[in-house]
Amino acid sequence: MASKSFHCNQKSFTLSITLLSLSLIIFVLFSRSNYNIIDAFKHNPPPSNQRFRNLDLLQKEINSKKEIKIGLVNINSNEEIQYQLPGSVVSTVHVRFDRVSKKRKWEDFFPFRIDENQQNCPEIPMPALEKYQDLDVVVAKLPCKGWSGKSGMRDVFMLQVNLVVANILVESGWVTPEVKRAVYAVFVGSCGPMQEIFRCEDLLRKVEDHRVYKPELRRLKQTMLMPPGSCQLAQPYGETGKEAWRYHSADHERLKMLKYSAFQQKEAYATVLHTSEDYVCGAVALAQSIIRTNSTRDLILLHDENITPESLVGLKAAGWDTRLINGIRSPFADKDSFNEWNFSPLRIWMLTWYDKVVFIDADVLVFNNIDWLFVFPQLSAAPNDKTLFNYGVMVIEPSLCMFEDLMVKVLEMDSYNGSYQGWLNEVFIWWHRLPFQVNFPKDFEGEERRRQEKILDEISVLHFLGLKPWMCYRDYDCNWDKEGMQRFASDKAHEKWWQVYDEMPETLQPYCGLTEHMNWRLKKWRWIARSLKQPDEHWKIGVTDPRQYNLGA
Repeated sequence: MASKSFHCNQKSFTLSITLLSLSLIIFVLFSRSNYNIIDAFKHNPPPSNQRFRNLDLLQKEINSKKEIKIGLVNINSNEEIQYQLPGSVVSTVHVRFDRVSKKRKWEDFFPFRIDENQQNCPEIPMPALEKYQDLDVVVAKLPCKGWSGKSGMRDVFMLQVNLVVANILVESGWVTPEVKRAVYAVFVGSCGPMQEIFRCEDLLRKVEDHRVYKPELRRLKQTMLMPPGSCQLAQPYGETGKEAWRYHSADHERLKMLKYSAFQQKEAYATVLHTSEDYVCGAVALAQSIIRTNSTRDLILLHDENITPESLVGLKAAGWDTRLINGIRSPFADKDSFNEWNFSPLRIWMLTWYDKVVFIDADVLVFNNIDWLFVFPQLSAAPNDKTLFNYGVMVIEPSLCMFEDLMVKVLEMDSYNGSYQGWLNEVFIWWHRLPFQVNFPKDFEGEERRRQEKILDEISVLHFLGLKPWMCYRDYDCNWDKEGMQRFASDKAHEKWWQVYDEMPETLQPYCGLTEHMNWRLKKWRWIARSLKQPDEHWKIGVTDPRQYNLGA
């Protein structure tokens, strides 16, 4: 339905800024002269010759265009602006839509709990898209006021402006699944558009607070098919394999001629080990659990210099393709602390020979095939708490420019709790909700314990929080013995991990052995639990784990 226009603050967006936006597009993108293109970059050159070639190609594509139509988003409709371009007719139209209610909060779109079988999302009004099917450029003023750059901008109106622009670009550029026309976006504002929607690879040029994008429409269309927040599962939009955003037969034939097939995108599961070898056993078990599900994807493990050659032999035998990395230090950790290098998982964005990567933490096991996760866009994950996601299982799309941007933000952005996960949630504030079965936390409290333990056999991925199974005796979950850790204890979950261990080749099982220190620690916790007469009485269980008789150093 058509929507009425809204008014923004005319003082904060002057006529000169609008003229600069459209001049940038007209002279950089629509000029007939090679000289004008190069001259436009004289004072702000592109990073490589490739950028010149891209723009030169773009000029040739639009050289014969007689009419150029520009849509204005979040720009005062009272402004009467006319543009002229020799040989072309330039026209503008104000995109009209109802502003999302000011009563709507970010939490309305990113709730902690939802009914996964229901449509739960509030409405974010969109324009009547059929009225804007012939635009060449969309210019949008971003509502950046109040944004400090230290945290994610969880502003519903900002989200609406980004979604309006993206939907119009798809409507104008996506003629059919096999016919697409080039469309461009210009964003004006100090904060820039949302990186979850407008990717850095699509950025053609940045001049002061103006950014010019040429989006890749297949990816953008898929993103626009996602719900407006985690208020609804992303799954219904990715389960058929016949989505409109996928490459179609004509695309396939053309790409085959170029010796590249979109139907053969490279995808991988990835995990990261750093600082110590405490999680080597977990990574061995993780690889084996994925292989048990008949997955067809690659397995890649990134590690720092703290993983010994002996452990790498086991990790490779378990199925991992191992790659050495330099760790990335946490700006929130003390020197030599256990979490000093917790930002090392950022290296997964450097795996650019893969189109998509599903990151899985090394304290996770997979029980059912989850290759279907690769259909989802970045960033897709299961919920953690409040408006946040849990990064233990997440879908990402490797990108060098994204990695570089993340490295800059390591020093600029805060973490709500000083952790890598807290920081990541400030960077990726708009994410797509995966069902809880693909990252089920082993965390049982109070009355929820009995209900949650009943569904352990139904889940696909189990995240072992607390003390890890290989750090306990196999006889029972040692979280029962340690005060304050009982919420992470589950004998059924513990048993499920050891079933995977039992199915490992015998040559891999020694990588899950106990050390003298681990054995001493377990005995100490049992003694304390016995002294306190812990009511669960797991301390009464006799220990038969044979690993206690073959301890490592």
